[in-house]
Amino acid sequence: MKTTSIDWNNLIDELTGIEIIRDPIQIAKLSLDYYHFSPVLEELLQDKRADLVVRPHSEAQVIKIAQICVKHKIPLTVRGAGTGNYGQCIPLYGGIVLDTTALNQIISISPGVALVESGVKMAAFDKQARAIGWELRMAPSTYRTATIGGFIGGGSAGMGSIEYGQLRDRGNLLAVRVVTLEDEPRAIELRGDEVQKVNHAYGTNGIITQLEIPLAPAHPWAEAIVVFDNFMSAARFGQALSDSDGIVKKLVSIHADPIPTYFNAIAHFIPKGKHCAIVTIAEFSLEPFRDLVAEHNGKITYHKNALEASKGTHLLEFTWNHTTLHARNVDRNLTYLQTFFFDLDKVEHMYHHFGDEVMMHLEFLRVGGKAIPAGLQLVRYTSHERLNEIIDYHEARGAFIANPHTYILEDGGRKTVEPEQLEFKRAIDPYGLMNPGKMKAYTQKIATSN
Repeated sequence: MKTTSIDWNNLIDELTGIEIIRDPIQIAKLSLDYYHFSPVLEELLQDKRADLVVRPHSEAQVIKIAQICVKHKIPLTVRGAGTGNYGQCIPLYGGIVLDTTALNQIISISPGVALVESGVKMAAFDKQARAIGWELRMAPSTYRTATIGGFIGGGSAGMGSIEYGQLRDRGNLLAVRVVTLEDEPRAIELRGDEVQKVNHAYGTNGIITQLEIPLAPAHPWAEAIVVFDNFMSAARFGQALSDSDGIVKKLVSIHADPIPTYFNAIAHFIPKGKHCAIVTIAEFSLEPFRDLVAEHNGKITYHKNALEASKGTHLLEFTWNHTTLHARNVDRNLTYLQTFFFDLDKVEHMYHHFGDEVMMHLEFLRVGGKAIPAGLQLVRYTSHERLNEIIDYHEARGAFIANPHTYILEDGGRKTVEPEQLEFKRAIDPYGLMNPGKMKAYTQKIATSN
């Protein structure tokens, strides 16, 4: 799929009235995400660039862009804030990047549900939702800058997943409105289970313009750091807190030494050689929380009440993949894995087996109604071969790896072709223009039909 035959000056005339970005520095910036967290992806994707970036301000403009892409057979890659880590929004074949950040209207917020445009930033949304006592169910550590549509298209879990599971769990997305790339592009609405056709599909199955999302009750959230003398004590505390249904929480994040030494802004709260839990707890649950800390021989070294936690540095920004960001700011040879351990026995085995080569970082979330430890371990990268050996060792022992070192949808977390997504793509993107190269099932289907 080549764009070298496109007369971009004439095409820009066709895009009159739509915000266009042609500056090469800005195009380079808006063609990339945090793919460099992976040395594998960095090698594969570092030279990929769009030919043009467009920033629509309305769904009507999105439809116009879609019409032009279909007319000229131009690849189209949709982008939110670009805070993903797998190259989801990096254009493999040039073409147009569609930046959704100007689609930023909050259409409605009511008890338990909201209707928003895809480019609404998560933190900005929560500020308004909390005014009526509600908030987002879950959010990534890039909460300040990430867009809601980008999170749905490229994310999977985050702060809040300890209560609400993953984005693809039924009920965590109510409806989406998407623009197609058919001969006559149109906006269509998907509701209920049909949303899975575009949920976490890297923008390969439609341009999301609006979302209807369920909300959670907004609680006064306090933050704390708890330190422990040994890692498994911290891990068992994390499991016990996650299993404590009467303690209302939003974040349970566990970090083995030496990971806390990478957290420059808060490292002085975590004595050298200690392991820590970073947690977000409802203020009215703090008393039973402190009892649980004492039961597990932990020590609270940092605490902010809800008012204090709403200002300045958020502990969320040291968890999930912000942990990787802080570590890589110190040591660029570090990368990471994404692992579903399902139980602490596997965690303990891997912790002792790999030592500091694979530093243990756990995030607890609900899977199938049960709280489980999931890993975002830091890996001291030496070679692609060694990285694959580490992955194989985990999987051979029942730990599921959602591989963050591939940009292919099915090779990351899915590990399987989803016929529903494939058929939907064939119907609404008949020329394969949407983020081409990211859905292996579609590419293979085209190859076998030729």
